[in-house]
Amino acid sequence: MLEIKGTYQNGRIHLDSNPYINVPSKVVVAFPEINDASPAEANAKTLQWSDFSFDRSRQLLKNLKSSLSEEAISERRNS
Repeated sequence: MLEIKGTYQNGRIHLDSNPYINVPSKVVVAFPEINDASPAEANAKTLQWSDFSFDRSRQLLKNLKSSLSEEAISERRNS
């Protein structure tokens, strides 16, 4: 068996080297560095409706002199 390491990024696999194989070959892809999160951990990372507060948003934006969309555009242009 030939083993070649690579990196998975944005839905693609980038191999560290290019083997010379001129016939169609089956491959096995394993992700050894990724641990599956338990359902409790996955739920802890998921946003819930209770994470959002209309009153808190109003308080954070009370000193805003322009629209929120104008501020977001300005922030992106300046970063």
